[in-house]
Amino acid sequence: MNVDYSKLFTKLAGLASISLLLALPSGANAATNQLIAQTGSGVLNPRPSIFNEPPYNRGTQPQTAPPGTRTPRVTPPTTTPEAGTQNQTLLALAESSPNFSTLAAALKAAGLTDALQGQDNLTVFAPTNAAFAKLPQDAVRDLLKPENKEILLKLLTYHVVSGKVLSTDLSSGEVQSLEGGAITVRVGANGVMVNDANVVQADIQGSNGVIHAIDQVILPPDL
Repeated sequence: MNVDYSKLFTKLAGLASISLLLALPSGANAATNQLIAQTGSGVLNPRPSIFNEPPYNRGTQPQTAPPGTRTPRVTPPTTTPEAGTQNQTLLALAESSPNFSTLAAALKAAGLTDALQGQDNLTVFAPTNAAFAKLPQDAVRDLLKPENKEILLKLLTYHVVSGKVLSTDLSSGEVQSLEGGAITVRVGANGVMVNDANVVQADIQGSNGVIHAIDQVILPPDL
């Protein structure tokens, strides 16, 4: 399924004149400020992993198989940490991977580099370079402009969840992003989906969390 990025492109076109009016949702401001401030004492949710319990089971529930049958569960390829990899921060992992060079540039433009090399554990659903390439023409270039920093921050924090959530923790349901909007996770026979994006590589572990590579840029519900 292709994501409709038309609203994002329209907002980018007129953002230069209204950037000061674009603010994160009230619930997201505190979470994002906390992320950037890196207080080290508080987190968005004390149990950020995606479990079959409230508030993470509010999404579409998977169909129940007939009694006596078992539905195979397929997980995306995992990454076995290389020597020293788990001592690298999430920022270092993104910057050292050729698949995440666009993401690394976006993190820098949004002012999130300090947050991703802090002590708090985070889970990043990280769009690959190919995922960013699916955006409308010139959208990435416009997103990286200083006047569009607020909308870029909103977009990137929607890809981040508080805590370290490995692929073995994933189950169908919803989880709250640091942006404040809900991310829908679907675990099925064909793998794991995050909204309309597929997880193409899971469990890229660092010293302060984990990265799951996805094949599309996902958009907050209100963007």
